[in-house]
Amino acid sequence: MRVLGLESSCDETAAAVVVDGRRALSNVISSQIELHRRYGGVVPELASRAHVVQIVPVLDEALEKARLRLGDLDGIAVTNGPGLVGALLVAVQAAKALAFATGLPLVGVNHVEGHLLAARLIGDGVPGAPTPPEPPFVGLIVSGGHTSLYLAEDFGKYQLLGSTRDDAAGEAYDKVAKMLGLPYPGGARIDALAREGNPAAIHFPRAIIKGAPLDFSFSGLKTAVLTHLKRHPAPQDAELADLCASFQEAVADTLTAKALRAIKRHAPRGAPQRLVLCGGVACNGRLRDLAAERAGEAGVELFLPPPILCTDNAAMIAVAGTHALMRGERSNLSLDARPSWRLGMSP
Repeated sequence: MRVLGLESSCDETAAAVVVDGRRALSNVISSQIELHRRYGGVVPELASRAHVVQIVPVLDEALEKARLRLGDLDGIAVTNGPGLVGALLVAVQAAKALAFATGLPLVGVNHVEGHLLAARLIGDGVPGAPTPPEPPFVGLIVSGGHTSLYLAEDFGKYQLLGSTRDDAAGEAYDKVAKMLGLPYPGGARIDALAREGNPAAIHFPRAIIKGAPLDFSFSGLKTAVLTHLKRHPAPQDAELADLCASFQEAVADTLTAKALRAIKRHAPRGAPQRLVLCGGVACNGRLRDLAAERAGEAGVELFLPPPILCTDNAAMIAVAGTHALMRGERSNLSLDARPSWRLGMSP
């Protein structure tokens, strides 16, 4: 089954062709980082306009790299939520136009499910490569817009175990970077500086939410960084590296501890204990290292997609779409954007 995936939920315009939900023939991404850098964050109207410009060239390139034509495809999958409504509409309308013109089956995909199933492309279908995760598994999704824990009971069947009460982890990274005068996007810059710092130099708080041990909160951590900066303004060199390392350690410690707690509490009895780490913040070096270390100590099998599959991309949407099409799911031409669609809700 050859499925075309389209993605435009935020600031990446992407198209990909995936075979049988396991092997990407192409995965083309047009980033808008330079467009939004001057504003210190994504400007929704500008993002939507850029998607309109890029959607057809990105689609053409994805088909060209896959060495396929539209008539060679078996289905079309498109992100229709959650995300920025104007941005989502661009890929949704493009996908509906393609489905109308070709008669191919169309299915709307939840962006978060796409992240969870990106690990299905580990090994890219090559014989002898690492085996991708099969449900059940616990998925930790960490990005600029999402920080959530899910139990994937089966393809298409997900249980929300915990989510952020305020800032997503990636959002906290960007806000702290802005406090430090670092360029957007701040996550990669903090990660680079942290490599030279001491993660134990400053003790930043780890939020504990009474009655919701698997929920996250990063607003207190963000406030603690701001308070530290008022007492120690304009850190430079080693002080800046120590601050970045200490902040990053607090985030990684919180995320990995709660992920392993979720497995201990919710992994089905007798099933292999599996953790999938995904989303844009899953590119972070310290988070990947600490997750691998703690998973190894706990006897948990960890699945870490390569960075290109952690950030927003269309290959992951094609994977989720493949499984939806195999379940017999179809969307008609009334498919619309669902900017607040929580995974697990009725599509």
